[in-house]
Amino acid sequence: MAKLQELNKRTAPKSVMPEKIVQFGEGNFLRAFVDWIVWNMDQKTDFNGSVVVVQPIERGMVDWLNGQDCLYHVNLQGRENGEPVNTLERIDVISRAINPYSQNWAYMALADQPEIRFVISNTTEAGIAFDPACKLSDAPASSYPGKLVQFLYRRYQTFAGDPEKGLIIMPCELIFLNGHKLKECIAQYIELWKDDFGADYEGFKEWVEKYNYVCATLVDRIVPGFPRHEINEIREKISYNDNLVVQAEIFHLWVIEKPENMSIEDLRKEFPAEKAGLHVLIAESEKPYHERKVTLLNGPHTVLSPVTYLSGVNIVRDACNHPILGKYIHKVQFEELMQTLNLPMEELEKFGADVLERFNNPFVDHQVTSIMLNSFPKYETRDLPGLKIYLERKGELPKGLVLGLAAIITYYKGGVREDGAPITPNDDPAIMQKLTDLWATGDTQKVAEGVLAMTEVWKSDLNEIPGLTAMIKGFLDDIQSKGMLATVESIL
Repeated sequence: MAKLQELNKRTAPKSVMPEKIVQFGEGNFLRAFVDWIVWNMDQKTDFNGSVVVVQPIERGMVDWLNGQDCLYHVNLQGRENGEPVNTLERIDVISRAINPYSQNWAYMALADQPEIRFVISNTTEAGIAFDPACKLSDAPASSYPGKLVQFLYRRYQTFAGDPEKGLIIMPCELIFLNGHKLKECIAQYIELWKDDFGADYEGFKEWVEKYNYVCATLVDRIVPGFPRHEINEIREKISYNDNLVVQAEIFHLWVIEKPENMSIEDLRKEFPAEKAGLHVLIAESEKPYHERKVTLLNGPHTVLSPVTYLSGVNIVRDACNHPILGKYIHKVQFEELMQTLNLPMEELEKFGADVLERFNNPFVDHQVTSIMLNSFPKYETRDLPGLKIYLERKGELPKGLVLGLAAIITYYKGGVREDGAPITPNDDPAIMQKLTDLWATGDTQKVAEGVLAMTEVWKSDLNEIPGLTAMIKGFLDDIQSKGMLATVESIL
């Protein structure tokens, strides 16, 4: 093996561009998604901007990043137009990385830079939260929204409330309407620190509301992270000792909801990702896209997992290519769930086909058991709405979705599969106990009625849905007597 070079700006070229983006978060997802998108915009448009990374918690990876002069490779894998893709690209858009806990002065000084225009974050779902213990004088505030308000106030003071110096704020945390939640937290901190702002309070509040633009966004890309198994092979290919390689699927989608006080055209001009040919949609609302993702990606996942596992198959890709399970997945996705959404059918079919390509990724062995944690609550948010809408629109129950629920109920019985593989369900202990007690009766009518009556899970008694109890009981009986695969075949 040839001697590897260390990766830094002395051994590899690195672009120098104006710092336009402050990014809270240095993890795999942001580096393989947002920073890769910015890198593409720099390559293909006149965006000409770099990213300053701010570590959102005290312990993180900024020292590792700075140790490589913020250079790293992204390895994209998957299928595109039916063909396998496996690429490696060196990303050089991060100019530097700051730890605000040890370099608060450097973090706050960023607010004084006139070219800064965007704030992007991924601080985990728990990161967008209001903590009343935070003070304006903290260096820094412990919460992400607290740090952001400190930053905005410094910018307001530096530029004397100049309307041109407001920021476009795009959170990527996995919360529905993340921008709306962040906006609420910002308002709470401005109110909490009202006395500290003194005479600036009214002016600062108005500047934030009028000239800073908070967008709700939806992000979608699977990022497995550091490729432990293939790292030596990758290092040999790139000839660098890169400790920050990040692996991700080829598919990406970023839906950015336009803020109230800005037009779609203006946001597109400032953030030209669509112009770079990327799947970045700037839309009036992210809600229909959120519903599309939950329904057509997460919905099939939730039911294919128990059906697949109880059929003796362990990997999502293998289920897609199975002569019976593949048809079942297609039925649930295209014939049932897709019929319940309100976007143009052509657009839904394209997204559905993309999802199937993602499920069929030749590089990722996605274990179905990894999807099955908390299957009942997942079914309630991802599949139950579709079941109800389908019944309303078509006048009959969607058999694939109902069979999926019967499969979860059977999986929650525990025990072993026909081939001796263990069945080890995992959910809320109260739910698990309830299922144990119901299955102990040995009566599938009682099991069906008892599960559907769990209002703490379903928010209503599902026995009231016409025909559902009888269909669940029928499927439970068939799975017990004929096995899972034969039951699936009977509905195709």
